[in-house]
Amino acid sequence: MIITEAALGALIARAFERHGMTPHNAAIVAGVVAAAERDGAASHGLLRLDGYIATLNSGWVNGEAVPVVTQPAPAILAVDACNGFAQVALAAAREQAIATARREGLAAICIHDSHHFAALWPDVEPFAERGLIAIAMVNARSRIVIWGGKRKVLGTNPMAFACPRSDGPPVVWDQASSLRAQGEVLKARVEGHAVSEGVGLDAEGVPTTDPAKILDGGSLLPFGAHKGAGIAFMVEVLAAAMTGGRFGFQDDSPKFPGAQTSRAGQFLLLIDPSRGPGGDAPSRIAVLVAMLREAGSDRLPGDERCHRRARAVEDGIAIPDATYAKLCKLAGEEEA
Repeated sequence: MIITEAALGALIARAFERHGMTPHNAAIVAGVVAAAERDGAASHGLLRLDGYIATLNSGWVNGEAVPVVTQPAPAILAVDACNGFAQVALAAAREQAIATARREGLAAICIHDSHHFAALWPDVEPFAERGLIAIAMVNARSRIVIWGGKRKVLGTNPMAFACPRSDGPPVVWDQASSLRAQGEVLKARVEGHAVSEGVGLDAEGVPTTDPAKILDGGSLLPFGAHKGAGIAFMVEVLAAAMTGGRFGFQDDSPKFPGAQTSRAGQFLLLIDPSRGPGGDAPSRIAVLVAMLREAGSDRLPGDERCHRRARAVEDGIAIPDATYAKLCKLAGEEEA
């Protein structure tokens, strides 16, 4: 099935509405899922649809949540997501945060009581498109073992970065603190293949390449050993301790059968480079990128997403027939 991004997003939104989300909230979250599918980020696209629906049906997340935005300090925005999805909370604070960054030079967005179940780059890229440097991080339920620990305490705790450049789209990267994102391991289990060595442990703490053993009672490992562990800890501090969100080890989702999201926190830092001492930062970043290209870096973070995005705009998004049929069923509609 070939479908446009707009049509796919609208269909996903109707499925979300049918399972308890308001039209406003459904449109925001569905847009992120459709964008991931458009850009070839399959581990965070339609593959996650069942998880969204199961979580909504479990009662763990509030699909009708209306976020509350306050500003406790000149450069800090606090957002109570009210047990809703983080993308909805971020949307509620976006324009106020941009205005704050323009006025103060920077703005911190502290979101708590939120559920983030998507790729993180869609959260930061729009800010870079408007000339800001953006850093985002999310903590999650306990999934990784660090610093010689015997049990999971921290989550995969991803972070993303985006910066504008004068001669092209923003440079954007998004990575988990674990060697492989949980979504990538989930994708490997669905597709029936092993993961590489060093990705995770089974329930007994023994290294394994079986994604099912990692996901079912096992644990993931940080990338770069102590280096990734340090980043995971930093994310936990900023996304949970700083925002007032739950720590990963405080996760209560097992009490809600079917729930797959983390009820935790998100932290974003926005910087207006025009207010800093570096001059025309987007042009300077373009010079840096050009030097990297000259040095042989023919693929920078985000390049492949941009290529896939351009193809999707031109040719549409290819969805397996079975996946499309399931999506239509979730939306309560007949296939087109």
